Amino acid sequence: MKFDLKFLKAIICVQMLFFYTIAEAQNPPFWNDIQAFKKQDSIAMPTHYKTLFIGSSSFTKWKTLEQDLPEYAPLNRAFGGSTLLDVIRYREDVINKYNPERIVIYCGENDVASSDTVTGKVVLERFKVLYQHIREKFPKIDVYYVSLKPCPSRWSMRQRMIDGNAQIEAFCKKQKHAYFISIWDQMLENSEPIPSIFVEDRLHMNAKGYEIWIKEIRKKIKN
Repeated sequence: MKFDLKFLKAIICVQMLFFYTIAEAQNPPFWNDIQAFKKQDSIAMPTHYKTLFIGSSSFTKWKTLEQDLPEYAPLNRAFGGSTLLDVIRYREDVINKYNPERIVIYCGENDVASSDTVTGKVVLERFKVLYQHIREKFPKIDVYYVSLKPCPSRWSMRQRMIDGNAQIEAFCKKQKHAYFISIWDQMLENSEPIPSIFVEDRLHMNAKGYEIWIKEIRKKIKN
Protein backbone atom coordinates (compact mmCIF):
# COMPACT_ATOMS: atom_id res chain seq x y z
CA MET A 1 0.00 0.00 0.00
CA LYS A 2 1.43 3.39 -1.02
CA PHE A 3 0.88 6.51 1.02
CA ASP A 4 2.07 10.11 0.82
CA LEU A 5 4.10 11.02 3.90
CA LYS A 6 5.49 14.41 2.86
CA PHE A 7 3.27 16.22 5.34
CA LEU A 8 3.99 13.71 8.09
CA LYS A 9 7.73 14.00 7.49
CA ALA A 10 7.47 17.78 7.78
CA ILE A 11 5.64 17.45 11.11
CA ILE A 12 8.26 14.99 12.38
CA CYS A 13 11.05 17.39 11.40
CA VAL A 14 9.37 20.16 13.40
CA GLN A 15 9.00 17.83 16.39
CA MET A 16 12.63 16.81 16.16
CA LEU A 17 13.78 20.43 16.02
CA PHE A 18 11.65 21.16 19.09
CA PHE A 19 12.93 18.25 21.13
CA TYR A 20 16.57 18.57 20.09
CA THR A 21 17.17 22.34 20.26
CA ILE A 22 20.31 22.49 22.38
CA ALA A 23 23.43 24.58 22.76
CA GLU A 24 25.94 24.13 19.93
CA ALA A 25 28.61 22.96 22.35
CA GLN A 26 26.48 20.05 23.51
CA ASN A 27 26.04 16.71 21.87
CA PRO A 28 22.51 15.62 20.90
CA PRO A 29 20.67 12.98 22.95
CA PHE A 30 22.11 9.46 22.76
CA TRP A 31 25.24 10.74 21.00
CA ASN A 32 27.47 8.52 23.13
CA ASP A 33 25.39 5.43 22.36
CA ILE A 34 25.72 6.06 18.63
CA GLN A 35 29.44 6.72 18.90
CA ALA A 36 29.82 3.42 20.74
CA PHE A 37 28.14 1.61 17.83
CA LYS A 38 30.43 3.39 15.38
CA LYS A 39 33.49 2.40 17.39
CA GLN A 40 32.38 -1.24 17.49
CA ASP A 41 31.84 -1.22 13.73
CA SER A 42 35.18 0.44 13.06
CA ILE A 43 36.94 -2.33 14.97
CA ALA A 44 34.98 -5.12 13.32
CA MET A 45 32.02 -4.43 11.07
CA PRO A 46 29.29 -7.00 11.79
CA THR A 47 28.95 -9.58 9.05
CA HIS A 48 27.37 -12.68 10.57
CA TYR A 49 23.86 -11.45 11.27
CA LYS A 50 20.43 -11.79 9.71
CA THR A 51 18.12 -9.77 11.94
CA LEU A 52 18.53 -6.14 12.98
CA PHE A 53 16.93 -5.25 16.32
CA ILE A 54 16.30 -1.52 16.76
CA GLY A 55 14.46 0.65 19.26
CA SER A 56 14.65 1.43 22.94
CA SER A 57 15.88 0.03 26.25
CA SER A 58 13.76 -3.13 26.34
CA PHE A 59 15.98 -4.31 23.50
CA THR A 60 19.12 -2.59 24.81
CA LYS A 61 18.84 -4.46 28.10
CA TRP A 62 18.25 -7.80 26.36
CA LYS A 63 21.81 -8.94 27.03
CA THR A 64 21.10 -12.58 26.16
CA LEU A 65 19.43 -11.81 22.82
CA GLU A 66 22.00 -13.67 20.72
CA GLN A 67 21.77 -16.75 22.94
CA ASP A 68 17.96 -16.60 23.21
CA LEU A 69 17.27 -16.29 19.48
CA PRO A 70 20.35 -17.74 17.76
CA GLU A 71 18.40 -18.91 14.72
CA TYR A 72 17.79 -15.29 13.74
CA ALA A 73 21.46 -14.24 14.09
CA PRO A 74 20.55 -10.95 15.86
CA LEU A 75 22.41 -7.65 15.63
CA ASN A 76 21.22 -5.34 18.42
CA ARG A 77 21.33 -1.62 17.65
CA ALA A 78 18.72 -0.43 20.15
CA PHE A 79 19.80 2.43 22.38
CA GLY A 80 18.93 4.05 25.68
CA GLY A 81 15.49 5.41 26.36
CA SER A 82 14.99 6.29 22.73
CA THR A 83 11.76 7.39 21.12
CA LEU A 84 10.71 6.84 17.53
CA LEU A 85 11.97 10.35 16.84
CA ASP A 86 15.43 9.32 18.05
CA VAL A 87 15.51 6.22 15.86
CA ILE A 88 14.46 8.35 12.88
CA ARG A 89 17.18 10.85 13.74
CA TYR A 90 19.92 8.20 13.84
CA ARG A 91 18.61 5.95 11.08
CA GLU A 92 21.79 6.29 9.02
CA ASP A 93 23.80 4.90 11.94
CA VAL A 94 21.49 2.19 13.28
CA ILE A 95 19.62 1.06 10.16
CA ASN A 96 20.91 2.17 6.77
CA LYS A 97 24.54 1.15 7.21
CA TYR A 98 23.59 -2.50 7.69
CA ASN A 99 22.16 -5.11 5.35
CA PRO A 100 19.76 -7.30 7.34
CA GLU A 101 17.34 -9.90 6.08
CA ARG A 102 14.69 -8.54 8.47
CA ILE A 103 14.21 -5.77 11.03
CA VAL A 104 12.54 -6.07 14.44
CA ILE A 105 11.42 -2.87 16.19
CA TYR A 106 10.52 -2.13 19.79
CA CYS A 107 9.90 1.60 20.17
CA GLY A 108 7.09 3.99 21.03
CA GLU A 109 6.71 3.39 24.73
CA ASN A 110 9.04 6.27 25.58
CA ASP A 111 7.13 8.48 23.15
CA VAL A 112 3.97 7.92 25.20
CA ALA A 113 5.85 8.48 28.46
CA SER A 114 7.45 11.70 27.20
CA SER A 115 4.24 13.75 27.24
CA ASP A 116 0.53 13.46 27.92
CA THR A 117 -0.02 14.89 24.44
CA VAL A 118 1.55 11.85 22.75
CA THR A 119 -1.50 9.80 21.90
CA GLY A 120 -1.74 6.45 20.18
CA LYS A 121 -2.30 8.34 16.93
CA VAL A 122 0.93 10.30 17.39
CA VAL A 123 2.85 7.05 17.95
CA LEU A 124 1.32 5.64 14.77
CA GLU A 125 2.27 8.68 12.69
CA ARG A 126 5.85 8.58 13.98
CA PHE A 127 6.03 4.87 13.24
CA LYS A 128 4.75 5.49 9.71
CA VAL A 129 7.62 7.90 9.08
CA LEU A 130 10.19 5.41 10.40
CA TYR A 131 8.59 2.64 8.36
CA GLN A 132 8.71 4.74 5.19
CA HIS A 133 12.41 5.46 5.76
CA ILE A 134 13.05 1.74 6.16
CA ARG A 135 11.13 0.99 2.98
CA GLU A 136 13.12 3.57 1.02
CA LYS A 137 16.30 1.69 1.95
CA PHE A 138 14.91 -1.86 2.13
CA PRO A 139 11.81 -2.17 -0.09
CA LYS A 140 11.17 -5.88 0.36
CA ILE A 141 12.58 -7.16 3.65
CA ASP A 142 10.26 -8.23 6.47
CA VAL A 143 9.67 -5.62 9.19
CA TYR A 144 8.30 -6.69 12.58
CA TYR A 145 6.92 -4.36 15.23
CA VAL A 146 6.78 -5.68 18.80
CA SER A 147 3.78 -4.16 20.54
CA LEU A 148 4.19 -1.72 23.39
CA LYS A 149 4.38 -3.64 26.63
CA PRO A 150 2.30 -3.23 29.80
CA CYS A 151 4.42 -2.42 32.84
CA PRO A 152 3.56 -1.42 36.42
CA SER A 153 5.44 1.89 36.38
CA ARG A 154 3.52 3.15 33.32
CA TRP A 155 0.18 1.49 33.92
CA SER A 156 -1.57 4.86 34.10
CA MET A 157 -0.62 5.38 30.43
CA ARG A 158 -2.05 2.07 29.31
CA GLN A 159 -4.96 3.41 27.26
CA ARG A 160 -2.68 5.46 25.01
CA MET A 161 -0.41 2.44 24.62
CA ILE A 162 -3.36 0.17 23.80
CA ASP A 163 -4.56 2.70 21.23
CA GLY A 164 -1.09 2.92 19.68
CA ASN A 165 -0.81 -0.85 19.49
CA ALA A 166 -4.20 -1.18 17.82
CA GLN A 167 -3.45 1.48 15.22
CA ILE A 168 0.00 0.15 14.37
CA GLU A 169 -1.36 -3.39 14.10
CA ALA A 170 -4.03 -2.20 11.67
CA PHE A 171 -1.42 -0.33 9.66
CA CYS A 172 0.90 -3.34 9.45
CA LYS A 173 -1.94 -5.53 8.20
CA LYS A 174 -2.29 -3.24 5.18
CA GLN A 175 1.42 -3.36 4.24
CA LYS A 176 3.43 -5.98 2.44
CA HIS A 177 6.16 -7.65 4.49
CA ALA A 178 5.09 -5.88 7.71
CA TYR A 179 4.08 -7.81 10.83
CA PHE A 180 2.82 -6.97 14.30
CA ILE A 181 3.98 -9.07 17.26
CA SER A 182 1.61 -8.70 20.21
CA ILE A 183 3.04 -9.25 23.69
CA TRP A 184 0.50 -7.14 25.64
CA ASP A 185 -2.02 -9.75 26.76
CA GLN A 186 0.71 -12.32 27.39
CA MET A 187 2.27 -10.03 30.01
CA LEU A 188 -0.98 -9.60 31.96
CA GLU A 189 -2.50 -11.56 34.81
CA ASN A 190 -5.95 -10.66 36.12
CA SER A 191 -5.89 -7.74 33.64
CA GLU A 192 -2.76 -6.20 35.17
CA PRO A 193 0.99 -6.51 34.47
CA ILE A 194 2.57 -9.61 36.02
CA PRO A 195 4.84 -8.20 38.78
CA SER A 196 7.26 -11.13 38.79
CA ILE A 197 8.46 -10.55 35.22
CA PHE A 198 9.87 -7.09 35.96
CA VAL A 199 13.00 -5.89 37.72
CA GLU A 200 12.94 -3.42 40.61
CA ASP A 201 12.23 -0.36 38.47
CA ARG A 202 8.91 -1.98 37.48
CA LEU A 203 9.63 -0.88 33.91
CA HIS A 204 12.20 -3.25 32.48
CA MET A 205 11.94 -7.02 32.36
CA ASN A 206 13.83 -9.90 33.86
CA ALA A 207 14.50 -13.24 32.16
CA LYS A 208 10.91 -14.37 32.76
CA GLY A 209 9.63 -11.37 30.86
CA TYR A 210 11.93 -12.01 27.95
CA GLU A 211 10.79 -15.62 27.84
CA ILE A 212 7.36 -14.31 26.87
CA TRP A 213 8.88 -12.19 24.11
CA ILE A 214 10.97 -15.09 22.81
CA LYS A 215 7.88 -17.26 22.50
CA GLU A 216 5.83 -14.63 20.67
CA ILE A 217 8.66 -13.59 18.36
CA ARG A 218 9.21 -17.20 17.33
CA LYS A 219 5.51 -17.55 16.54
CA LYS A 220 5.74 -14.73 14.01
CA ILE A 221 9.21 -14.98 12.53
CA LYS A 222 9.86 -18.06 10.48
CA ASN A 223 13.56 -18.74 10.10
